[in-house]
Amino acid sequence: MAERGKGGTAGKRAGGSAGGEIDQPTGQMTTGHEWDGIKELNTPLPRWWLWTFYACIAFAVLWVVLYPAIPLVHSATRGLLGYSTRGEVEQAMAAAKAAQAGNLEKVATLPLKDIAADPALKRFAVAGGRSAFLVNCVPCHGSGAAGARGYPNLNDDDWLHGGTLADIEMTITHGVRYAQDPATRGDPMPAFGADGILTAEQIAQAAEFVLSLSGQDHDAKLSESGKQVFANNCAACHGDTGAGNHAMGAPRLNDAIWLYGKDRKSIVAQVTRPRLGVMPAWAQRLDPTTIKELALYVHALGGGEAEIAAAK
Repeated sequence: MAERGKGGTAGKRAGGSAGGEIDQPTGQMTTGHEWDGIKELNTPLPRWWLWTFYACIAFAVLWVVLYPAIPLVHSATRGLLGYSTRGEVEQAMAAAKAAQAGNLEKVATLPLKDIAADPALKRFAVAGGRSAFLVNCVPCHGSGAAGARGYPNLNDDDWLHGGTLADIEMTITHGVRYAQDPATRGDPMPAFGADGILTAEQIAQAAEFVLSLSGQDHDAKLSESGKQVFANNCAACHGDTGAGNHAMGAPRLNDAIWLYGKDRKSIVAQVTRPRLGVMPAWAQRLDPTTIKELALYVHALGGGEAEIAAAK
């Protein structure tokens, strides 16, 4: 779009002149500026582009006048309309709370079994519990409540401290082995190996018997010896058949659900020096209504026990 000079002009710049000249190839007037033989064409911007540019400037000025825009030391200009996204959210939250007020009051005052018996109210409470779960419980139990090694799966029917609505509410309220709450759940498992209660040989025998309880491959001879070791040291909490004990938080040992691993090495390690998980007492962080909603949500995941099973 420009004309290149001929000979001896490389690297030289000609100053602009009052009048340009017509560029022959394009028929466009030049500005009079030239560099290395290249002449600058005087091509104005399209009108549509200019008007769009001016409209954007006008819109920006109007926005600054009408809406919060300019930051100050401790605040910002409010704008003639006084609009605020934060204020809009607060209004929406207030409207949502007003709409939920009736159901929230029912959840707060009714017993859990009555809430569970009302399908509409239960759906409301479970939805609220799911929201609370995603905010508070996901780091340990996972977004789908499937847990992980050392963190219980809340979707199955295996419960350390009971899976009735009342049991779940109690566990959420007071936590598990949470020292700051005197009513917290859980009796600690002795460190049979680290404290010298059992020898390494006895622990190996007990581990074989535990393997047999859950139908896994095991050494029959060691298991027979381990049966007596188990009866003398473990049955008081876990039961003679390894059925567990909700009152003591002792897990079942005769199923396929394991918190710290079901292989021989993991069982020996747990008997020798047990890993004892801790769950916070959520009563110190959440209100009673939210805890009720959480209990209903966890119970509804699919693994909750019926109230009649509370004495299991």
